[in-house]
Amino acid sequence: MNRSAVLGIILLTFTLFFPVCLWSQSSKVYVFDLHDEIGPPSWRQTKKAFDQARLIGASTVIIRMNTFGGMVEYADSIRSTILNSRMKTIVFIDNNAASAGALISIACDKIYMKPGASIGAASVVDTKGTVLPEKYQSYMRGLMRATAEAKGRDPIIAEAFVDPDVEIKDVNPKGKVLTLTSKEAIKIGYCEAEVGNVEQIFAAEGLDLKSRVDHQVTTIDRIIAFLISPAVSGFLILLIIGGIYFEMQTPGIGFALLVSVVAAALFFAPLYLEGLAAHWEIGLFLIGIVLLLLEVFVIPGFGVAGILGIIFIVGGLALSMVLNDFFDFNVTGSEQLTTAVIIVLFAMVASIVISVLLGKSIMKTPVFRRLVLEDEQRSDQGYVSGIQSAGILGKEGFAKTDMRPSGKIEIDGVWYDAVALDGYLEKGTPVYVEKHENYNVFVRKMI
Repeated sequence: MNRSAVLGIILLTFTLFFPVCLWSQSSKVYVFDLHDEIGPPSWRQTKKAFDQARLIGASTVIIRMNTFGGMVEYADSIRSTILNSRMKTIVFIDNNAASAGALISIACDKIYMKPGASIGAASVVDTKGTVLPEKYQSYMRGLMRATAEAKGRDPIIAEAFVDPDVEIKDVNPKGKVLTLTSKEAIKIGYCEAEVGNVEQIFAAEGLDLKSRVDHQVTTIDRIIAFLISPAVSGFLILLIIGGIYFEMQTPGIGFALLVSVVAAALFFAPLYLEGLAAHWEIGLFLIGIVLLLLEVFVIPGFGVAGILGIIFIVGGLALSMVLNDFFDFNVTGSEQLTTAVIIVLFAMVASIVISVLLGKSIMKTPVFRRLVLEDEQRSDQGYVSGIQSAGILGKEGFAKTDMRPSGKIEIDGVWYDAVALDGYLEKGTPVYVEKHENYNVFVRKMI
C-alpha cells in the first residue's frame, strides 16, 4: 500500500470519528435544583451551576424547580444569566413555579411540567404577602413581557401572571392574577408537555442519560446559605455590637473583642462571596468603628464623630444585606433596605440591653471563668496593691490626663491614680481630693 493510500485512510478515519468525539464532549447535560425561596443562596447556586456547565462543555442545562417565589432582584439576576447563556436551557417545574419562579421559568428555552404543577401568580408582594404599589407591579410586568418576547412566548400571558386587569379569554377572567395548571400551560403554548421526572425530559429531547451531570451542593454552600439568613445575620450583629460594648467597658484586648471580630468575619465574608457586600460597604462599617473609638477614647464628650460612627456602622451593616449598585435600589426597592435597617437597629439595641442586664451574670458563668485568670494575690502572702497616699485629703491639684472618669492627677508635683466623681474631666481641669478610701483617690472639679 503506497503512502497516499495510507494517508487517505487516516484522513477518512479522522473525518468520521473526530466530529463524533466533539459531539460527545459537547453533549453533556447539566442538571441542578432551584428549590425553596429565591434569594442569595439560589442566585449563588445558579452562578456556580452555569459556570460549571460551561467548564465541562455542556450543551444543555436542566433546572429542576419547585419554589413559591422569593426576592425579585435575585430572580432577575438568575433570569439574566439564563437569557445570556449560549447553552440550551430547560426548566422542569416539579410542582410549583410561583412568582419569581415563573419569571425564571419563562426565561428558559423550554418548559416541562409535572402533572398537577402550576406556574404564575407573579405579583410583587412584601414579606407579609401584601401587594406592593403600582410602580413595583409595573416593573415586574415589564420584566415578564420582555422575558416572554425574548423566548418567543406570548407576552400578554406573561403580563397576566402579574396584572389582574389582564383578561385571557377562556383561561383567566379579569380581576384575577393568572396561574396556569400544566394542561392549561400546554394549551396556550407555555409548556412543552407533562413529564413525571427529569429522565422523561431526556427521552423527550433525545438526550443521552449517560451524558447527565448533576450539580453537587458542597458543605461550604450550605454553611454560606445558613450564615446569610436574616435571623443568623441579626444574631451576628448582636455579637458584633455586644463584643464592642463589652470591650469598651474593660481595659486591654480580651475575649469580647475576639468574639466581635469573629462575628464580623462570619457576617461579612458570606455576604461578600454572595455579591451582596461590596468593598465600600465593609469600609463604611470599619470607618464607623474607628470614629466611635475616637469619640470614646480620644475626643472629649460625645459629638459629631460618635454620631457619624453609629450612622456608618448601621449603614455598613444594613447596606451589606441588600443588593444595590452604590445606593441604587431600583431592583431591590426601599422595603428591603428598610427591613435590613430594622434588623440592624434591633440587634444593636438588643445587644446593648443584654450586655447591661446580663453582663455580670455572663462573666460569672463556668464558660467565661475558664477564660479569665482567677489566681488571688493575697496580703498574707506578701502582695500589696500599692502605697497608700496619706495626707492628700482636701488637697488641690489638676488633671494630668483626661479623666474618663479614671485618670491621672497631679498634686504638689506628685502623680496619683484617681477617679473623677463628676464624670468626664478634660486634661488640666483643677480638682480637689474629696475622699480617699483604701488605695482609691476620688476627686471633684473645683468650682
